[in-house]
Amino acid sequence: MDEETETLLPTMLESQNSGVAFTSTDKPLYLGLKRWQWWFLVALNIAFLLVGQTVATLLGRFYYDQGGSSKWMATLVQTIAFPVLFIPLFFIPSSTKSYDPTINKPSIFVIASIYIGLGLVIAFNNMLYSVGLLYLPVSTYSLLCATQLAFNAVFSYFINRQKFTMLVLNSVVNLTISASMLAVGSESSESTKVSKGQFILGFISTLGASALYALLLSLMQLSFDKVFRRITFAVVLDMQIYTSIVATCACIVGLFASGEWNGLSAEMNGFKKGKFSYVMVLVWTAVFWQLCSVGVVGLIFVVSSLFSNAISTLVLPLIPIVAVITFHDKMDGIKVIAMLTATWGFVNHIYQNYLDDSKLQAKGTASTEAPHTSATF
Repeated sequence: MDEETETLLPTMLESQNSGVAFTSTDKPLYLGLKRWQWWFLVALNIAFLLVGQTVATLLGRFYYDQGGSSKWMATLVQTIAFPVLFIPLFFIPSSTKSYDPTINKPSIFVIASIYIGLGLVIAFNNMLYSVGLLYLPVSTYSLLCATQLAFNAVFSYFINRQKFTMLVLNSVVNLTISASMLAVGSESSESTKVSKGQFILGFISTLGASALYALLLSLMQLSFDKVFRRITFAVVLDMQIYTSIVATCACIVGLFASGEWNGLSAEMNGFKKGKFSYVMVLVWTAVFWQLCSVGVVGLIFVVSSLFSNAISTLVLPLIPIVAVITFHDKMDGIKVIAMLTATWGFVNHIYQNYLDDSKLQAKGTASTEAPHTSATF
């Protein structure tokens, strides 16, 4: 632990115990990491999230376009690849170090309740996303998902005591406006493949999924900060693995209870690209959703749920463009403006984190030069 961390970490722990809120970029000292180590983890998780979400979303749309129709299967693949996470977990040394050594570890009952509760919410949330992706053009779907940041801003404020600045508020407003443009855009509903009722169902499902997803991220951050209180990345993988197990079990029950299981053989035989492609699409969709999930949970752990959600919106300029090329989605003026507005909102949020980080570095320098002066967060 470097001198800056040794000086400021006790103050961070004292602030946490007293219930004082702090900015997301206080986390390097709060986690006992050097700044370059923290930024490396942030960059790594951003890469996981962006690559995983982009590829998984496009593969999900490809599954439907080529003859897939099982909503429960589309939901199941979002969590069923959790066993691959045991590989990095095996190589990560376990640690019992906590944020506050005076706090006892949570009981097995509390941990199990968190995993089961969050796992069931994840399963339901994934089903809503599957319905939305089935009935909406992928460009409309991806842009509409930006509303999750606005929902998350509300939940972060009340649940996680997230601090807001004008830049963060501007980011939320821009991303909300971006998604709202799609709601009033007439061309979005002009689809020959789905009825107006199906389009509305997909729109409502995606909007509901975005709100539920935002709540889920805030609850995960609350669990990390108030219950687990550990500073190893292994706890992030534990969260992802065990909630995925619960969600996967719930999806398997739904797959059998709905009767969709009986139609999977015919679905595979009728897949336009062939049986092998059918299997590969499902396998790689599952793998990339897990990669995305690790990035999401990792960013919650090292930064905040609001920042994790903001990074998710960075995919907005990527997915619609690829969708236009791959699936021939219409890219009208409203969608172009929505993309630019969403991108500007993301840039505002990143710049605010840069300002917070610069301010924290200045405070760290001042505290190192005057160790008897208390740091304020």
